[in-house]
Amino acid sequence: MSAQAPVTLLGAGLAGSLLAVYLARRGHEVVVYERLPDMRRHEIPAGRSINLALAHRGIRALDTVGLMSEVQKLLIPMRGRMLHDKEGATSLTPYGRTPTEVIYSVSRPGLNMLLMDAAEKAGARFHFGQRVTDVDFDSSQVSLVEEPGGRRHSIHAGTLIATDGGGSAVRQAMLRRRGVKVVEDLLPHAYKELTIPAAAGGGHRMEKHALHIWPRGGYMLIALPNLDGSFTVTLFLAREGAPSFAKLEEPGELQRFFSTEFPDALALIPELERDFRSHPTGLMGTVHTERWHVDGGTLLLGDAAHAIVPFHGQGMNCAFEDCLVLDECLSRHGEDWGKVFPEFEVQRRPNAEAIAAMALENYVEMRDAVRDPKFMLQKKLGFLLEERNPGMFVPRYSMVMFHHLPYSDARHRGAIQQRILDSLTAGITDVAQIDLAKADAAVRAELGGLDPVR
Repeated sequence: MSAQAPVTLLGAGLAGSLLAVYLARRGHEVVVYERLPDMRRHEIPAGRSINLALAHRGIRALDTVGLMSEVQKLLIPMRGRMLHDKEGATSLTPYGRTPTEVIYSVSRPGLNMLLMDAAEKAGARFHFGQRVTDVDFDSSQVSLVEEPGGRRHSIHAGTLIATDGGGSAVRQAMLRRRGVKVVEDLLPHAYKELTIPAAAGGGHRMEKHALHIWPRGGYMLIALPNLDGSFTVTLFLAREGAPSFAKLEEPGELQRFFSTEFPDALALIPELERDFRSHPTGLMGTVHTERWHVDGGTLLLGDAAHAIVPFHGQGMNCAFEDCLVLDECLSRHGEDWGKVFPEFEVQRRPNAEAIAAMALENYVEMRDAVRDPKFMLQKKLGFLLEERNPGMFVPRYSMVMFHHLPYSDARHRGAIQQRILDSLTAGITDVAQIDLAKADAAVRAELGGLDPVR
């Protein structure tokens, strides 16, 4: 393949490493600068979730560059949500109607290291311990500080793509130097990671093939399985008030809170006090950026452009889909970045806005609605209507997780479907009470004019 113009990526996380694979395989000279040390050679401090949910969109992006066979080794399929009540009773709510509709727990560092290796194999070069302090968009100069040591230097970036996450230094430079408006909506809730260790012999101490949820209304606990038999546990809770992370700092409150709200989980977390005190409390929010590119020379991609809260399991999947869409834009326009970047933003912005809204809505569903009999009735009816009207009625969660139609289309169709479900279940407590012929007619009337869901 003939050599293409060099591209500089800032950020070697999941999005940056996968994008490096895409660009290097196109023949571009790709150089990646990353603030943290190389996680393949150094232990990285805790702070970000160590495992994530991989779904159809992310799988499609990985498969396009031939990586899924390797990624498959890192995955644990999760068939649904295992709900835990206060008495310790559990019930499994499937994610989809068919056995193939599952999502996968995957190690963040394991996947990130695999992607780095693949990018280097494709020809990308990585520089670690490089913190961005400023970007001059007129001269395409990036100012960096080496860590540790503090040596300051600058590079000529050429074409620059920022994949440096929700706290993007490039986005901050766009705000300072170009007046690009940025809104960062912090959630009043935060998160803390804990661990359920593996059983003796390395087995899992709860159902392995499920995402476990302890829904408690205004807060919740979740747990995802790891390959070593452990579970990564995350507490989502208000930052202030009662209950809150601030309240749990008071003597005795942590044990009291867990013994009251999550007694079965407490019995499985032997190092609760140590983990809670030593692990950071993470903030969550949604980033809205007025413009994602500058003069055809710089682009924000992934969380740098549109960070979202984690409650739909789509942050990584959305960023991977960004990589795929950018690659498709390159197929149409070659190296004409002045066309590639604007088209990318036009395509992805409405979808980023849609999944940001759906992620916030899914938080309420996970921590509260899953306990509501009406929610469970509508979920059961949704599966039935999907079976009776294939390609026409598809539950919104399934459209997001198991299909690749645009997020904005999934949200639009989901709103129509919710109106149908609300109408059909008004005053109803059992699916057997519903006139299915009437239900099918409503589906055809409302959704029949739309393209089938693929």
